[in-house]
Amino acid sequence: MADQIGVGIIGANPDRGWAVSAHIPALKSLPRYALRAVSTTRKETADATAQRFGVPLAFDDHHALVTHPAVDLVVVSVKVPLHHALVTSALRAGKHVFCEWPLGNGLDEALSLRDLAVEKGVQHVVGLQARASLVINQVRDLVAQGYVGEVLSVSVLGSGSAWGPIVDTANAYLYDRANGATLLSIPGGHFMDALCYALGELGEIGASFATRRTRVTLADTGETRPVTSPDQVLVSGTLPNGAPVSLHLRGGQTNGTNLHWEINGTEGTLLVTGPSAHVQLADLKLLGARGDAPLAELPASNADTHAHRHAPAAPPGPAFNVAQLYALLADDIAHGTRKAPSFDTAVTRHRMLAAIERAAATGNRERYAPAP
Repeated sequence: MADQIGVGIIGANPDRGWAVSAHIPALKSLPRYALRAVSTTRKETADATAQRFGVPLAFDDHHALVTHPAVDLVVVSVKVPLHHALVTSALRAGKHVFCEWPLGNGLDEALSLRDLAVEKGVQHVVGLQARASLVINQVRDLVAQGYVGEVLSVSVLGSGSAWGPIVDTANAYLYDRANGATLLSIPGGHFMDALCYALGELGEIGASFATRRTRVTLADTGETRPVTSPDQVLVSGTLPNGAPVSLHLRGGQTNGTNLHWEINGTEGTLLVTGPSAHVQLADLKLLGARGDAPLAELPASNADTHAHRHAPAAPPGPAFNVAQLYALLADDIAHGTRKAPSFDTAVTRHRMLAAIERAAATGNRERYAPAP
C-alpha cells in the first residue's frame, strides 16, 4: 500500500527482546504499517531477523537505517544507555520516532530529546503503553464515573520481576544504577504513569530506597556482581483531591503478593491484581465492590472496551498494548494530532522520577511539574 508508514526497528534481535516479542507482532497486525528495515550491532543477527519476519532491509549500522528513504518511522528498542544517541540520530534524519521507556538515562537526556523532536516537527512517541491497557482504562473510567465515590486513599504493593537474586548476563546492566534502567525507572515509571493517568498527578512526594541484595548471581556463569541499584523503593504522595498514595516496589518475585493496587473510596473499592508491577505488559485482573458487598471480578463489557481498543486485530499478550499505541500514532501522523503518549509525556514522568530520587536522597518532600 502506497500510503503505508514504513518502519525501521533498531534493536531487533531475532532471539530475544521487546522488539521481537511486542513490536513486530504489533506491527504485523496493523495494515497501516509496513516493517521495512531492521538493525542490530551484527549483520548476521539483523539478517536472521529480516529472514524470519520477511523484512526487506537489514543493517548492522543504525545510521543506514535512519537515513534510508523507505523508513518513515524509527523504533528504538535497545538498552536505556543507548536511547539518547539513537533517538538523536533518527530525529536529525527527520524521521518520526517511537522510543521505548525510559526515554533517556535521566531527565536531562529526556528534555534534550523532547526539545529536538519539537524542533524537527516530527511525531514522537514513548512506550508508556500501560495507558492503552483495557484494565487501566476501566479503572480510569470507573473512578471518573464515581464508582468508588470520593477517593480516600491508594495503596500499592508490587514486585519488579528483575532486581532479584539471579539474572542472566544480558540483563545484568539493570543492577547498575548508572545505566538508568532500575526498579524505579522501569516498573516504577510504567506503574506511576498508569496511576497518574487513571487518578491524576501527585503533589508533594516523599521517598526512601534500600539495596538489600548487594550482589547478584549471573545465571549462565555463576559469577556474582555488585548491585548499586535499589531493590526496595517506597514512595508516598497525594492526589489532587488530597487522598494519600503509598507505593512499595520490591525487586524480584515473592511467594506472596506481586501486585496489589487498591483504590479505596467513600462508596466502594477497586483492586487491580497481577503477576508483577509491570502493568504495561502483565495480565491484570480488576475487582470491585460498592457498599457492603464483597469484592468480585469486574469483567469489561464490549461498550467499556470499544473506546479503548484502537487496534482490534492486535494479538493478545505483550503486543496488545503496544499495538494500541501504534494505532494512535498512525492517526497522529495522518492528522497532526497528539493522541499517543509523546516525549512531553515522557518528560513529565522523568520529572516525577527525578523528584522521587531527590526525596530519597534528602529526606525532604519534593514536587515536580508536568511538561513543558
